[in-house]
Amino acid sequence: MSQSWREEVEAAVRGGERVGDRHIVEQVRQAVLSQRLAPGTRLPEVALGEVFGVSRSIVRRALTRLAADHVIDQRPNQVARVRAPSVEETRETFSARRLVEGEVAALLAARGLDPELLAALESEARAEVEAHGRGDEPARIAHSLAIHHRLAARSPNRVLGAMLTDLVLRTSIVIALYKRPSLGSCYLEGDHFRLLEALGRGDAGGARDAIEAHLTSLEALLDLGPREEQADLHSIFAGVAKS
Repeated sequence: MSQSWREEVEAAVRGGERVGDRHIVEQVRQAVLSQRLAPGTRLPEVALGEVFGVSRSIVRRALTRLAADHVIDQRPNQVARVRAPSVEETRETFSARRLVEGEVAALLAARGLDPELLAALESEARAEVEAHGRGDEPARIAHSLAIHHRLAARSPNRVLGAMLTDLVLRTSIVIALYKRPSLGSCYLEGDHFRLLEALGRGDAGGARDAIEAHLTSLEALLDLGPREEQADLHSIFAGVAKS
């Protein structure tokens, strides 16, 4: 994004816009993806309402959407928490994505990628490299995700495409939650270009192999040790104006 979340909120307030559940969903998701909210962090309705200056009904709608996107766990009569997938669930999620995205990539390569889609994918890959070079991790993540979402959207098998869309989000959350603290970025140089080369030459096996290697490398970057943290929500979302 060209603006930080704080700038966007301030601009919205100047324009007289109200903070709604969609905005809260995006801010919490970005806080998880940027590792400002750790696995297991409690998200009390009252505290979120105070931070964003909205009613508990709006907070509840936001939490319901976040739960549907596998960003948080929400159980009856319990405070919502940022998801903390088990090691087993994390391994199973990556295994499922390797199978699904590998097949999607193979199907696309076998059918032949149209030049417009290939050009769009190459543009995203180049933009990812540029973002990494200037240290813009949010932009790098956005361009990386765009590559995989484009593959899902153009999947010859629509059921697999829908499954892939869900798995891309779930693995992205897991990567953000469990990326090794000392690791500044999960950028894997050349991975996306190797995938695009295989897709461009119609190599179904090569495309599948490239996806599997990419996801295996990402999984190896994770620190799946137990951790639970309490967070100061007011500090994390400092500057978010009340409506």
